[in-house]
Amino acid sequence: MSLWEYANPKKFMQTSGKVLPFVAVLTAVCLATGLIWGFFFTPEAVNFGSTVKIIYIHVPSALMAINAWMMMLVASLIWLIRRHHVSALAAKAAAPVGVTMTLIALVTGAIWGEPMWGTYWAWDPRLTSFMILFLFYLGYMALWAAIDNPDTAADLTSVLCLVGSVFAVLSRYAVNFWNQGLHQGASLSMDKKENVADVFYIPLLICIAGFVLLFVTLVLIRTRTEIRARRLAALIARERMA
Repeated sequence: MSLWEYANPKKFMQTSGKVLPFVAVLTAVCLATGLIWGFFFTPEAVNFGSTVKIIYIHVPSALMAINAWMMMLVASLIWLIRRHHVSALAAKAAAPVGVTMTLIALVTGAIWGEPMWGTYWAWDPRLTSFMILFLFYLGYMALWAAIDNPDTAADLTSVLCLVGSVFAVLSRYAVNFWNQGLHQGASLSMDKKENVADVFYIPLLICIAGFVLLFVTLVLIRTRTEIRARRLAALIARERMA
């Protein structure tokens, strides 16, 4: 069985319809477990107090804001190279989810920053690149909405996605590129010394899994909606020509 079989809208609809209920249940379980454990059964941090618990929302949303754009990049490249419509529609479907994750990351970061830094916003390299990424999300969605021809819209948004990927990478590695800045290092790292304390680590991983599954669930739902909307538009066009 070839992976490209799922680029067929009919095959995608059949498979995603079977997978979606299980992914949705896993999403609910992981989010409920991680957030309840994190917010109600972990202690306050010595230096940060109860504000440390915002990591259970901020870190997963920030990771998904970046990885959502990376998923859109892969889907856009598939469209440009293979011209599979499902990939273009999946990229389009992921954008509203990604922009929401980016907005959550920006807002929770500001809530965290005020007591830690004394200000809700600073032109820190990572914060700035995240804001630019947010604007790219908005531009991507606006470009889809502004162009009537779906193939032309897919072409242009794919190019925009390639350009915006620079800022997705900067958002992830800004702290490594520039030593200056208020933003702390990564909460999760291959180096155990840089990780959050063990008491926060497991619920944070569960929250991240929940956000990943939430992204997958929402993208599947939105992609299925986009396919149905494309079919409906084709049927209306045929009726008008008849």
